[in-house]
Formats: sequence, C-alpha cells, structure tokens
Amino acid sequence: MRYFTASESQVAIRWTIDLYLKCSPSRWLPLPLCRMPTLNEEKMSKESLMTLVADDLDDSRLQGLGMFVSLKSISDAGHNHSQVSNELFGRLDSELFATFDADELIAYTSQRPRVSFLGDHFAGYQAPRMEIYLMTDEMDRKFWFLTGVEPDLKWERVIAELHSFIEAFNVSLVVGTASLPMPVPHTRPVGVTAHGNRKDLIENISTWSPTVESPAGLASLLEIRLSEAGRDVVGYSLHTPHYLAESEYPAVAVATLEYVGAALKLALPTDKLREAGRLVDQQLAEQLETNSDVRQMVEGFEERFDAHAKEHEPRSLLLDEDEQMADAEELGASAEHFLAAIENTEDWLKNGHIEPLPGDHDQ
Repeated sequence: MRYFTASESQVAIRWTIDLYLKCSPSRWLPLPLCRMPTLNEEKMSKESLMTLVADDLDDSRLQGLGMFVSLKSISDAGHNHSQVSNELFGRLDSELFATFDADELIAYTSQRPRVSFLGDHFAGYQAPRMEIYLMTDEMDRKFWFLTGVEPDLKWERVIAELHSFIEAFNVSLVVGTASLPMPVPHTRPVGVTAHGNRKDLIENISTWSPTVESPAGLASLLEIRLSEAGRDVVGYSLHTPHYLAESEYPAVAVATLEYVGAALKLALPTDKLREAGRLVDQQLAEQLETNSDVRQMVEGFEERFDAHAKEHEPRSLLLDEDEQMADAEELGASAEHFLAAIENTEDWLKNGHIEPLPGDHDQ
C-alpha cells in the first residue's frame, strides 16, 4: 500500500476545495465543470503559495465566519499593525490554520528580516510570515485573522488563493484596515475613511472621503478583486497624526479594533491599549506645555479639524442609519439588562467571563 506524502496530501485538500468551489450550488455552475483537475492544474496545486496546516477542514462551524485582514505594510502609521496583533494574540485564543510561502513572496533586500548577534554567533532569525489564524473573541465567537507581512511579489496569485479560501469557507465579510499619516491633531477623535461594497457599514462613517490616486497595497487590491467576485468586503483607513507616524500610537489601534469589532460583531480587547493611550496622551500634554512650536502646530490642526467636523458629522458604526444615540436613561436601562444577564457576578469578576445577552448567539 502506498501512502500519500505531505505534499500530495496538500494537493488532495486543494482538489477538495477546488471541487467544492466548482460544484457549490451557490455558484450555479454546470455539472460538467465538476471534475478532477488536469495535470496542469495538479502542477499548479503543488506550487501553491498557501499551505493549510489545520486538521478540521470539514468542520461546519468554520463556515460563514468573518475575516479580519491586518498586514504590516506602507500603510502602518503609528505602528498600528503590531499593536493590534499583539493585543489579539495576547488576549484571545488562536489556532494557526494556513501559511503562505514567504520565500516566494518577500523580496528580502527590500524587507530585510531581523537576526540577533550573540557575542560570537548569529541566532534568532525572524523569518517574515503571512498566516491565517482561527481566532476566538471575548464572547466565544470565532473569526479568521489574516496577518503578517504584506508580500512584495505575486499579489494576484496570493489574492486568487485567498479568494479560494474565502469561497470554500463561505467567509461572510472581509474587513481590512490601514493607518495613514494625516495632518490631524492627537487631541481629537481618530478619523477614518471607510470604503468597500457594504453600504450599511460605510455610508456616513468617513470623516474624510477624498478622490485621490495613491500607492496600492495588497489589501486594496484584495478589496477590488473580492468586490468584482461579489463577496462582501469593507475597509477602514484610520487617520494617524503625521507627527506620531513613526511612534506607537495606541489610539489608532483602539479605533481599529472598534471598527473591526462593530463590522464583524465581535468583542475585541482594547483595555491594555487604552491604558497605554492614556500614558501617551499624558506625555504629549507635557511636551505641548514646554514646546511652543509643537503647541502652535497642534492648535492649527485643531482649528482645521473642527472647521471640517462642523460640516461632516459621521454616524457611529454601532448605530443603524435611522437610529439616534441613546440618551442617559436608555444607556442605564441597557446596563441593567446587561448586569441582569450575568448569573453569577462573583464568578464573572473572578474569571472575566461574560455570558451572551439574550438573543445574542454565535454567528
């Protein structure tokens, strides 16, 4: 008896996904297209950029989940990607599900990996990675997390394989994020430019909606290709004060997780980032007191920001378009309802576990 090699097993899994995509009733393809791949297609499968490493590929609970895309790229002002990733991996359960071949995707001379020199030898080579994780939020809801370094090469092939993954697992919504350096003050709420094809998740959200041409990223091309394929996709580009673009700016990471959580209906952790943000705000306030040039610059940004805000009042993503912000009594009633849903307050305080509210179920 001949056993499959690891490489052949990967091909078999890919055949299964390919057949699923061709034969899925939702795609309305004619029956003759439901076939085994040709030799050429088998060769392409063996040269796939993505490797599925999980065992439970046929688990029905993996169907219909949302996907959060956060890649380290040129659009990462305020070190947003690393802060978001550290917060999620530090607080949530995660399972590695798929990896991409970095050797095929990264131009190492343009994105040089890090390595340590320990007195008389090198060690600790930090290979670049792009991976898909299955994450579990604070309310036990699962979602996909595509994270790592943005590829330098083969964007269309990467996106084609991501599209196959998205179709195979019927991903309900893909949410991408970016952080852009902007002439905005840190003393005002973090602004956003929302984009995509889900009008309910982007209309009247943006604080700035320009018509410009800019360098593309994998996430922007992914949004275009998924829209062309009829998949739901949105993106939120957060505005980071340009004078903080090279520093860790926790406020932009908090805003990122808030937008992603609202769009995907997830409970994502932000408390450590908020605490770090308060320290940064305190340090910035001290600098403004002692540096008149910086203070004058920030005041100029504030004036322009406030003038623009008077004409463009965005709605909250947490509200429907026809909803109004709740008043104090409504918020109080909601708080009472929330507390009433906690059966054992002492156990909640001890373990940090919150039961879902009535009618609030896994997606």
